Amino acid sequence: MTLPREEVVKGLVDEIDEFGTLVASLSDDELAKPSRCEGWTVGDVAAHVTGQLADIVHGRFDGLGTPEVTQRQVDERRGRTGVELAAELKEANAIGKTIVESIDDAAWAGPAPGPVQTTMGEGVEGLWYDAYVHAEDIRSATGRPSERGPGLRASVAHLADLLTQRGYGPATLALDGLEAFPVSGGVEAGAGGKTIEGDPLDFVLVATGRRDPATLGLDDKVNVYAP
Repeated sequence: MTLPREEVVKGLVDEIDEFGTLVASLSDDELAKPSRCEGWTVGDVAAHVTGQLADIVHGRFDGLGTPEVTQRQVDERRGRTGVELAAELKEANAIGKTIVESIDDAAWAGPAPGPVQTTMGEGVEGLWYDAYVHAEDIRSATGRPSERGPGLRASVAHLADLLTQRGYGPATLALDGLEAFPVSGGVEAGAGGKTIEGDPLDFVLVATGRRDPATLGLDDKVNVYAP
């Protein structure tokens, strides 16, 4: 269930802008702090998000999303300040804004470029989700408060899609303050299953392997990155 195209386009551009503002505010000491992404510092997280967007807007799709390319994105930017990373991100976001705003409905529903087997719309929504979750990784590591804006809702919507693709459920995500998002048909569609309730940010952390699923009464199958 990809969110409406206009919402996703604006949401991604705004999320990247906010990510850049966050990164620009980081001191060298904060960039060196360990993050909850195993083996990565805060600076590595910022470098990955920056490098991923730069690769996409410049058409570098080979191996995108693989550990090797992700590590290359980080290595190429190692040692940069937050201001330097934010400057590259701002430039890439300006190019990306032009690209995503030019996508028509047919292309939005068509295949995304690169190795990921998904539609263009799902791919753009995935970038929004990725930027939001990694911004939360940075806030957590540096003692900043979480942000509960449109990116949180988009992340729940995207995780519902990812869980469906993994064959999880059927279930319905009925999280606090959000509309229901079905997984594999969902309870409301008569497919049976269970209703998952609770705090939406807690769910995002659980479903991405960042928090123990038992906190929401779930098991490891809800982790979209589990083998």
